[in-house]
Amino acid sequence: MDQDAFRRTYREMNERHCAFEKSLMARHCDCSQAKKICIAEREGVHCLSDEAQQQCLELLDKLRLQARFALKSNNDNEVLPHGKAMRLQVGGLRGLFSALHPDQSIPDAIEDVFELINQAKKTYQRLDNFPYQTLIQQVSAYKGRQRGKK
Repeated sequence: MDQDAFRRTYREMNERHCAFEKSLMARHCDCSQAKKICIAEREGVHCLSDEAQQQCLELLDKLRLQARFALKSNNDNEVLPHGKAMRLQVGGLRGLFSALHPDQSIPDAIEDVFELINQAKKTYQRLDNFPYQTLIQQVSAYKGRQRGKK
């Protein structure tokens, strides 16, 4: 299938896409508001709630602004390459978990993104009050999958 045709079909079928889709597909997290969908033998993730999608998109926007230096990205409007998007998503969630549970080790996979963000909103009242320095430390620390040596 042509990539452009697939993207058009995907956007038409999945109007409320999951902001953390890359992380969910790589099994670094799960979410109570996410539902996997299949299109032409490929998988995607649909968000079940407008509220959940909106709060996740806002968090990723704020994280991206705060993580410009860590991601070596100056242009806020460009689409991030896959590796940088994964660093932002996975590292941001791990940082949020670390900020909320400083006495616990960070799990390999975050259980519920929606619940984690809601818990953080209860603790810090607003997204602007999140401890972004802690989150950015985890964004910087996240390395993702390393290529094998030949």
